[in-house]
Amino acid sequence: MIVQKLQWAGIRIESGNARIVIDPLYNFPAKFGQSHEPMLPLDQYGPVDAVLITHHHGDHFDPAAISSFYGSDTPVYMPEGSLKYAGNSELTNIRGVALGETVEIGSLKATASYAVDGVGDPQISWIVEDGGKKLFHSGDTLWHGYWWRIVHKHGPFDVVCLPVNAAVVQFPGLTPSGLPITMSPEQAVAAAVVLEAAVLLPIHFRAIHHPPLYTQTPDIVERLQKAASDRVKLVILQSEETLIV
Repeated sequence: MIVQKLQWAGIRIESGNARIVIDPLYNFPAKFGQSHEPMLPLDQYGPVDAVLITHHHGDHFDPAAISSFYGSDTPVYMPEGSLKYAGNSELTNIRGVALGETVEIGSLKATASYAVDGVGDPQISWIVEDGGKKLFHSGDTLWHGYWWRIVHKHGPFDVVCLPVNAAVVQFPGLTPSGLPITMSPEQAVAAAVVLEAAVLLPIHFRAIHHPPLYTQTPDIVERLQKAASDRVKLVILQSEETLIV
């Protein structure tokens, strides 16, 4: 299994006869100003057979980019609760999945699992497996208590892709809490340990930091390194870099 880092929370997986992406982003949401990392054309990473989406927010679900780079008829799998938010697009093959449902893309199996969204919207994690290898991608989830259920049913994992930017937001129409809506570096390491992960691959940091609307936590890499020491192998990838699992 070859895991390639895309910008922001995106991951491309190539294994056996299948190629998929999870949460690919190209059209950076204008409300967040300018991206702090390059938004590379998605076809630069290679073709795909299907797209998996964790939730419908604009930094995770980019229908215009999916249509443009992969084709409007490419299968797109997302939480069934997100379908009503998907809006009008050129995509013609969007499919809703229920919690616990498994879809097959070539030799890959992808199962929708637990996640908890920071503002209460529908969200899932994806468990992708092939050839005895397992990857877990959790979108931009909060810390939650489902980790133990996940590992008991699906673990251990070869690599877990977890959010680490502990973003504090002040979105219009929402009373600010002052608390993060995604996991912190320390929480991501703790989740990786609970999930019995061989490798923690951090996602969901760098690109967006636009205070006060969206404020990323400081010193992410240093805190990850400190928290992961002697607990879990940490692999930090730049866009286009790969990890062979």
